[in-house]
Amino acid sequence: MLNQVYRLVSPRQFESIAVNEELKDETIIVRPTYLSICHADQRYFTGSRDKAILAKKLPMALIHEGIGEVIFDPKNEYQRGDIVVMVPNTPIEEDPVIHENYLRSSKFRSSGYDGYMQEYVYLRRDRAVRLPVDFDFEMSAFIELVSVAYHTIERAEARMNDDRSVFGIWGDGNLGYITSLLLKYKYPNSKIIVFGKHELKLDYFSFADKVYLVNQIPESVEISHAFECTGGMGSQYAINQIIDIIKPEGVIALMGVSENNIEVNTRMVLEKGLVLIGSSRSSVQDFQATVDFLELHPGARRRLKNLIGLVKTVKTINDIIDCFDEDLVTTWGKTVMKWEI
Repeated sequence: MLNQVYRLVSPRQFESIAVNEELKDETIIVRPTYLSICHADQRYFTGSRDKAILAKKLPMALIHEGIGEVIFDPKNEYQRGDIVVMVPNTPIEEDPVIHENYLRSSKFRSSGYDGYMQEYVYLRRDRAVRLPVDFDFEMSAFIELVSVAYHTIERAEARMNDDRSVFGIWGDGNLGYITSLLLKYKYPNSKIIVFGKHELKLDYFSFADKVYLVNQIPESVEISHAFECTGGMGSQYAINQIIDIIKPEGVIALMGVSENNIEVNTRMVLEKGLVLIGSSRSSVQDFQATVDFLELHPGARRRLKNLIGLVKTVKTINDIIDCFDEDLVTTWGKTVMKWEI
């Protein structure tokens, strides 16, 4: 069956390409409805990735955050009209030790493998998670990012000591907001402190117990465990500031992506007996756990709606380009495309 796929062929240039798709028993057809732009998508769109990487991965359909409506299921396990979150990580093997999102063989949509900018997504049925009927669609478009934060918190929890009195989150952007919000609901009796660079952004973190600008932290501040959500070269400053402030034997979860190597104060990592955990992407189990968690906490869903920065209806390729351009200058929140192309 022919399907229209909207691929980035070079920076800032999309083309509509007809692709012959094969419908298998393990495949369902999903019509994308709401898609969310990620920083990784922008790096491809603007051509800011290494030229060798761009040459290797393009042409490719972008977007790995999104929901859609089930159009057809040959096994009738999903009903026509079911709304599902689409899981971008697609493993092709199982490992008794390594999670699916860390297997080097796994495919990931919009990273060398077509993302959700398609007329229809031919989705492996185990890559779909049903949404409860009362979930807001625009918020649900970026559940993938929420699942990444949820996954990281669970990884950190497995290595934390019993002192969970104070959590520090570095980063006042989307990921920092989501991570601190989830921690607030998972640990209502713990103190949540957010550290950022922008006072206007920190104002959105009204649920946190305390917020600090990173250049105005009192010497008395001490945290039990930390989550680094900055990325880029800023992560070097954040990680070393965390190392200075965190209590001995604390856990530091690293979530921000940096294109370049950074320097870390390993002397103090050793002296304090710290644990550094890398975390990336998420599995279908994380998606289901995230949806279940949000269903139990409608207050968290309401707070996540504050992250909706821009919603734009997309009907043409020019609309896609306009949406990516507007996202580049949006100062807060996630850009969501209402996909009607």
